[in-house]
Amino acid sequence: MRSSLLCVLALSVCAAPAFAAVTVNSPSPNTTVGNPFVLTATASPCSSQPVASMGYSLDAGATTVVNAASINAQVAAPTGNHTLHVKSWGNQGASCSTDVPIMVSSSVAATPFTDVSVSQPTGAFKLVSPFAIVASGTQCKSQPITAMGYSIDDSSNTTIMNGGALSGQVTSPTGAHTLHVKAWGSQGASCVNDVAINVVPSPTSTLPSSAIAVNGIHTLINWVAEIDTATGASNTTYGATSLTSAPTLSGTARQFTTTTADNSGERYHVSFGADTAATNFLYDAWVYLGAGANNISNLEFDMNQVMANGRTVIYGFQCDSWSKTWDYTANLGTPTAPKDTWLQSTAACNVQNWAPNTWHHVQIAYSRDTAGNVTYKSVWLDNVQQDLNVTVNSAFALGWSPTLLTNFQVDGMTQASSNSTVYLDNLTVYRW
Repeated sequence: MRSSLLCVLALSVCAAPAFAAVTVNSPSPNTTVGNPFVLTATASPCSSQPVASMGYSLDAGATTVVNAASINAQVAAPTGNHTLHVKSWGNQGASCSTDVPIMVSSSVAATPFTDVSVSQPTGAFKLVSPFAIVASGTQCKSQPITAMGYSIDDSSNTTIMNGGALSGQVTSPTGAHTLHVKAWGSQGASCVNDVAINVVPSPTSTLPSSAIAVNGIHTLINWVAEIDTATGASNTTYGATSLTSAPTLSGTARQFTTTTADNSGERYHVSFGADTAATNFLYDAWVYLGAGANNISNLEFDMNQVMANGRTVIYGFQCDSWSKTWDYTANLGTPTAPKDTWLQSTAACNVQNWAPNTWHHVQIAYSRDTAGNVTYKSVWLDNVQQDLNVTVNSAFALGWSPTLLTNFQVDGMTQASSNSTVYLDNLTVYRW
């Protein structure tokens, strides 16, 4: 990966290793597993082709094919070191593969397996109601699954959907709960996967009464598009932005049409006021990936603020499909001799896994002190909260006049020239 240099308005990740179209959730590489172990994996477009099927094999053994874009299987393997090959095939014959080195040990207990696979939610994150539920299954106690459903705690109210897939939105009170995800077989068999969840208040519901909201930032008329030269962009990178009435949540959304090449990026920015005193912020926006969503590697959600001492704080934040993490910016030098860089958090994010033609809710909470030390607190994607709680310095001596400015950046996925269309709606920044 080429290092990114400071741009006056924002920072960007540059070229990176090739993106893997197959994501293996379990087992992790170089881990020790029992026999049998559970394999869970998903696939994104393979060589820009929609996924037709997936499969897996162990070492040079035969391939087990699954006619779906995800795998939830129990795999038997002898003890010793192995390479697990997880594969996907596009609808026009393209093939993609991810190799996972593992060690199988008799001293490790076999992984429990359930007929009901729950992709969302997991017990690892905090959830804001309503949250998404995604589950699937093929057989329940050797019977083909005819229906699936869910309930919360000991409620007798069960939501049921026909077929072997379950998706929707779950409304729940705050607190700890058990989500019962169920399946029924063609001859009456029943299966259940219980998921412990933690439902927390929304970030907007906990804002102090002193918080100032700037609403509808996406509708401001002075948005500017420009190439982010730090990504190695050339004149083959181009961007245009305008207001549109479809798709939209509020009645008017902002459309970003971007052409990129060589993993370059196009930055869009707008000033929306000035406040040198505010030290806490909540960035709140809705994002819709339209045509060419598979051509996007990173989406960047930045804000810049000039403090009372004249230094500019860059609150840089992005969903990074190369590292599959949320990244944040830091100045590893001094304000007058800056060494800006992207740092990878432990919070997971991958734009390539964002469903296209769907509105996604992004919220980011951060604060600063008088020296420009920024604490990135939490990020929410579609009402799933991940905590970062990391503090870094991000103050720069840029000589700016007082301003509050936001950047929205789209980075390309491929070396070849490609196009993408992204929409932004209900962009609000809260400060106090």
